[in-house]
Amino acid sequence: LESQLSLMLANLNEKDSAYYYANDALQITRQFNLKEQPPDLYYALYYTAYMFQDYKNALRNHLIYDSLRAENYNMETGRKLEMTKNRFQQEKKDIRQRNQRYINLAGALGFLLIVAGLWSRLSYIRRTTAIIKQEKERSESLLLNILPVEIANELKAKGSADAQMYDEVTVMFTDFKGFTQISEKLTPTELVAEIDTCFNAFDNIISRYDIEKIKTIGDAYMAAGGLPVPTDASVNNTVLAAIEMQDFISKRKAANDAEGTPAFEMRVGIHTGPVVAGIVGVKKFQYDIWGDTVNTASRLESSGEVNKINLSGATYDLIKEQYQCEHRGKIEAKNKGKIDMYFLVGKIQHA
Repeated sequence: LESQLSLMLANLNEKDSAYYYANDALQITRQFNLKEQPPDLYYALYYTAYMFQDYKNALRNHLIYDSLRAENYNMETGRKLEMTKNRFQQEKKDIRQRNQRYINLAGALGFLLIVAGLWSRLSYIRRTTAIIKQEKERSESLLLNILPVEIANELKAKGSADAQMYDEVTVMFTDFKGFTQISEKLTPTELVAEIDTCFNAFDNIISRYDIEKIKTIGDAYMAAGGLPVPTDASVNNTVLAAIEMQDFISKRKAANDAEGTPAFEMRVGIHTGPVVAGIVGVKKFQYDIWGDTVNTASRLESSGEVNKINLSGATYDLIKEQYQCEHRGKIEAKNKGKIDMYFLVGKIQHA
């Protein structure tokens, strides 16, 4: 009853009351040590946690709900199959007491009815299994949209994910020049649509190069190569992704200029070094990275120029055999002192 009341209140957008009754129902089951947990209780806990944007607890309660519902369904199906079997045995016993002429006819008819019933039951089980699978895939999709697949698997396996130290990660920051001035020329809807178009393109690009999107901060986009699974190609892949992203922005600006529409220009900064990565928070939790490498990459972006990719000396040393770069010298960066910087010119064409 408490669970049903919680769901009713949740549908009425009474989040606090819904959360209270859902947790009250959970306490009752624990107080009386009920062995059979009602699935509706965990659905109520999932739904109220989802409304509070507590996605971690929403996922956990939804998985428990799926498990209990499948368990209850399997028990009920077993009981019904046992009843069908007993009824069949009784019918056979009754048929033996009749004369032989009707035994074959009744037996054949009974067999056909049982086959039809079992077929109907099998079809129902398949439909129910498909629904459960669809709900599970929906939960998995939600989790994988927030976390890298390796971190999501660890979280599902043990309920938490340990922070990891990575010795060599290539961090990339992008930022749009004159964002405030351009935003004043667009309506809020137009501004969000333009940013969405650019960031969607960035998402597709980094996916092709196995680079992990970390987050967006306003008009800034942050990604990293070499985690959560380090690879030898991560530095080169990050540089290739940055080239494609700058190319997209340049073509987008040319198209917008032709239509007389405001367009963004972009700076890109890349630095390679050690980072710590892990999950932070409980409400709206996310996968993030920390360390001086992150701060340096941000300074590389802010110290760069539009339409160019600004590399640190550490990143340059790792790609100098493949790319031609323009040495800028040691450039003063905020709170970092002077940093060796290079503008990426292009790929070296080997004979």
